[in-house]
Amino acid sequence: MSRTSFLGLRHANASVGTVLFGLALTAALIGTVATPYDPIALDFGARLSPPSAMHWLGTDQFGRDVFSRLLSAASVSLLVSFLAVLLAMVIGISIGALSGYFGGWVDRLVMMLADALMALPGLLLALALVAALGQSKWGVILALGLAYAPSVTRVMRGVALSLREKEFVEASRAMGNAEIYTIARHVIPNSAGSLTVLATAFFSLAILAESALSFLGLGVPPPYPSWGGMLADARSYFTFAPWLAIFPGLAISMTLLGINLLGDALRDHFDPRMARA
Repeated sequence: MSRTSFLGLRHANASVGTVLFGLALTAALIGTVATPYDPIALDFGARLSPPSAMHWLGTDQFGRDVFSRLLSAASVSLLVSFLAVLLAMVIGISIGALSGYFGGWVDRLVMMLADALMALPGLLLALALVAALGQSKWGVILALGLAYAPSVTRVMRGVALSLREKEFVEASRAMGNAEIYTIARHVIPNSAGSLTVLATAFFSLAILAESALSFLGLGVPPPYPSWGGMLADARSYFTFAPWLAIFPGLAISMTLLGINLLGDALRDHFDPRMARA
């Protein structure tokens, strides 16, 4: 494959990722502002109705409009995942920057704790935290944020180690600036590329983890919809009401595909080695 066609493929992937993720964001915004039907209102007279002009994606076992619930679930899943990643980034960047910049016994202690937590799969750690914190939206956010923070800490620590001996950092210290100012003004901003790519990857993982937790009954409590919860509800009705599982599954798949394609584009943009490939 020629370099021109390869770059064209990258551009096409970025465009597809932008469109898919844009659709997910649009659905989330609509689900927050207004939906065609009340996503939690029961209508037993219309239960398990197939897709039609009145209910575009059909209804579920309680007569609730699937399209409305899908839009509302988009706002829940994306918001929970975004806040979880934001929490992980704030914790991980703060601890990792301090650890890598100062080094010493604090760095060794932080890395020992991070390695111990990273030895557990992120979803398993999130399951344990949700079980301890209780089933709620904020419990899921806190659990996922704490589960992903050690990985962010390790990445930020590595970047801080490579930056603390750079000339602009040495110049900041020579000017008499406080260490915290130097970290906030020079170290963290110059790690933005790596952290942006990492945040994109974790956003995709957080959506998948939130859906998995909701599928297991540990996510956002019913009757409020989430994509994973909708899939869990559809298990008993798949043979004669497949739309209950198809549409939430497509929503998760398309959103993850869009975020991953965008993540690849960001990686290519920030990584000079990919730009020369």
